[in-house]
Amino acid sequence: MHRPQEDSLPHQAHQSMATFPVLRALPKRRIAMMLGLGLLLTGCGADYPLGEAQRQAAENNTSHLSGTLTGGGSSAQNSAMNAWIGGFATLNPKVQVQYASVGSGAGRAGLLAGATQFAGSDAYLKESEVARSQQTCGPEGAINIPVYISPISIAFNLPGIKELDFDAATIAKIFSGTITSWQDPAIKALNPDAALPDVPMTVVARSDDSGTTENFTDYLHAAAPEAWTHDPSGSWPGGLGTEQAQGNSGVVTTVARTAGAVTYADDSLVDATLGKGTLKVGESFVPVSGKAAAIAVSASHRVPGRHGNDIALELDRTTTKPGAYPLVLVSYFIVCSGYTDANSLELVKAFGHYIVSDKGQKVAADSAKSAPMPRDLAAEAAAAIDSITLRQ
Repeated sequence: MHRPQEDSLPHQAHQSMATFPVLRALPKRRIAMMLGLGLLLTGCGADYPLGEAQRQAAENNTSHLSGTLTGGGSSAQNSAMNAWIGGFATLNPKVQVQYASVGSGAGRAGLLAGATQFAGSDAYLKESEVARSQQTCGPEGAINIPVYISPISIAFNLPGIKELDFDAATIAKIFSGTITSWQDPAIKALNPDAALPDVPMTVVARSDDSGTTENFTDYLHAAAPEAWTHDPSGSWPGGLGTEQAQGNSGVVTTVARTAGAVTYADDSLVDATLGKGTLKVGESFVPVSGKAAAIAVSASHRVPGRHGNDIALELDRTTTKPGAYPLVLVSYFIVCSGYTDANSLELVKAFGHYIVSDKGQKVAADSAKSAPMPRDLAAEAAAAIDSITLRQ
């Protein structure tokens, strides 16, 4: 496979410049990072990047859709996105959907810059980002559409231990550096029967701007405010002595090779060899699962003051609903409320409808251990996708 030189643009990025003129104002190195790396991994521009099965589907399929749809963002969403791309290609084999797993912050930045047609993000657009989106997406700006529900695991590498009980305060003290040993009395009190080893505790956090980090710190801020004094943020708080790695897969890999290490990560990417924490909710300890995450999301409500088709959700991090796991992320399909290119509009809507359909939610659940969206939320998401228009 040919790789472009450091400052050159991949062929697809050059094509995208015709659709997104704002790319001309961005440094080529940055465009290559945002688009090129992801595109190289999806087949180097081949007609059928998913292989022979897609070619045969193309010969027997009557779908009129064709063209390229480009997005980027959440690494937590990546496993589901790969499944969605494969399923959508079977139904629409003349469409190439390309997704670069570059982190939620970079994904939102790409959409706001006009470099991509959609973003995947584990955090909804901030008010300032909504305002900026009006420059790229028109006066109605961009909208957040929930498509993926997944719990965030407390994952650890303690040989012989597959499960430990945690409460929010103990997690906050571990990640803030107050607790530095696995034999700390707070951990022992929650796990009196566990043979906790005398090994160094290594705390691993994300190095990139991450929606997973924003959801994790939002949970700690709400559920353990006395132990976690930092505001919710997609960037890890400065001054905390943690080891850091890029992406969900990066922190999981670091923990897997470091005895005594602990991190937070989207559950779909946690290595089966690692242990996972249960979460104290009310008086019970709830194991991490997609079903428990969905119960927590059912207690959420819309962020007030947003566009009528914007489904940004405020999660109840302190819920005591039986079976709920409130350390959860809702990941969004972020799109413009209007597109100037008719084909882009058609592809965004078709792909969005596939993602929120029963079939799309099932393939994500099967591949990424995510929770299918509640039916009422999926219906709201479909209506929001229908609202996307062609603008002048």
